[in-house]
Amino acid sequence: MSKKTLWKLGKVLEGLGLVVVLGGVLVSINLGLQEESLKSMGIEFQALGVGGGLFMSGYLLERWAGKS
Repeated sequence: MSKKTLWKLGKVLEGLGLVVVLGGVLVSINLGLQEESLKSMGIEFQALGVGGGLFMSGYLLERWAGKS
């Protein structure tokens, strides 16, 4: 794979990670308003873990590909 393709893949992974975190926060808020606070915290924690992992993978891939 070319470095440009890897850089773009890194950007996609970063964006996907942010979308996962945002989705988790929105679901968490919805569950919290329905008085399901423990389930809400569990969903938010999972979304932060998965989304953060995707974002960091993308960030590291982007940094690696960005170096000549």
